[in-house]
Amino acid sequence: MPSGNFLLPVPFKIKLMARIQLVYPKIPGSKNCPSGRCIAFEKYDGTNLHWIWEPELGWYGFGTRRDRFDLDDMGITEFNAAHPGLEAAPTLFQTSLAAPLDQLFRENPAYNSPEITVFTEFLGANSFAGMHKPNDPKQLILFDVETTQGIIGPEQFVQDFSAFPIARIVYRGKLTGQFVEDVRAGKYGVAEGVVCKGGSSSADLWMVKIKTNAYLTRLQQAFQDDWENYWE
Repeated sequence: MPSGNFLLPVPFKIKLMARIQLVYPKIPGSKNCPSGRCIAFEKYDGTNLHWIWEPELGWYGFGTRRDRFDLDDMGITEFNAAHPGLEAAPTLFQTSLAAPLDQLFRENPAYNSPEITVFTEFLGANSFAGMHKPNDPKQLILFDVETTQGIIGPEQFVQDFSAFPIARIVYRGKLTGQFVEDVRAGKYGVAEGVVCKGGSSSADLWMVKIKTNAYLTRLQQAFQDDWENYWE
């Protein structure tokens, strides 16, 4: 296991739901990359958290990819007990992203939706494989937004949310074998890798993740025989 003062996840129970269907889809690896133009965003090594909004209640729910809590004092307390190491996330969201996102959803007709889910990556400078060091300052990186029609396309995401702390754009262009090899070789300055997204809307959206060789080495050193559980 990795060395260092990391907080590890523990078993949990929650009020809103014990377990839910996977909130965010599993992104396929680069083995069967589609062709076509894409935007490649940096893939951050943190924890995937989702936040749920609707017009009457505002922000009312949140959680990880597989659980959900009420976004109130009791729900936050239960989330913190279930996920040690993520305690900073609810306050960070409420103080930095909640109000400006609420304003955008109410003012932009493209987000006239009964429900919207926002996806963020929670991490600090030394986060690794979903584990976080307690004393690291944390941040939330916005990387996808989903209406009831599905996850919005990458061009719309960049256009509408570029004023927010979104995932860094690494590359725009055709997804080629050379680009995949360049990412793996570390030529784009990413620690874990990239997520390539193509398609013009939720109807034809596709995503592929590519991780670096350096990250592969780090996983193999930290997890030995279990490293594939953290790979593509």
